[in-house]
Amino acid sequence: MDTFQTALIDLLPRLRRLARILAWEPADADDLTQLTLERALVRRDQWRDGTRLDSWVFRMMKNAWIDEMRSRQRRARVLAPEELGDSIADPGSANLDARLGVTAVERALAALPEEQKFAVAMVLVEGLSYQEASAVLDIPIGTLTSRLARGRAALQTTLLAQGAQP
Repeated sequence: MDTFQTALIDLLPRLRRLARILAWEPADADDLTQLTLERALVRRDQWRDGTRLDSWVFRMMKNAWIDEMRSRQRRARVLAPEELGDSIADPGSANLDARLGVTAVERALAALPEEQKFAVAMVLVEGLSYQEASAVLDIPIGTLTSRLARGRAALQTTLLAQGAQP
């Protein structure tokens, strides 16, 4: 195994964590992580030695997730036949979070708009600098800063509101 593969394996916990923040569902996070690793291996020749591998792979994950979200939006436009209407909704789905033991922070992160979720994940969870995160997300630092500020404020508001409830 060469150094590229070893470094990629060392990134797995961080990739999985980022995928979990973006996709929220464990199966979707696993799929996103696998897709990202596949893309990194296929495009290995595009990575420049001496640059940050984590930023390069995080950008791939971001792009893969955006592609997935667009695909889901297209699929969501397809309507189910009217006769299946009674069996579509699960009456217990409102309690799904409680049954799965999802934490308040995970719920709050999942509720953020995608651009804020990416900013929070890159800076607060993965610990990238603003400059590194803006490069990964391909946005100016000022845009990153405002998305991060709005994301932090939304998280704080959500978590305080949840803490105020019995």
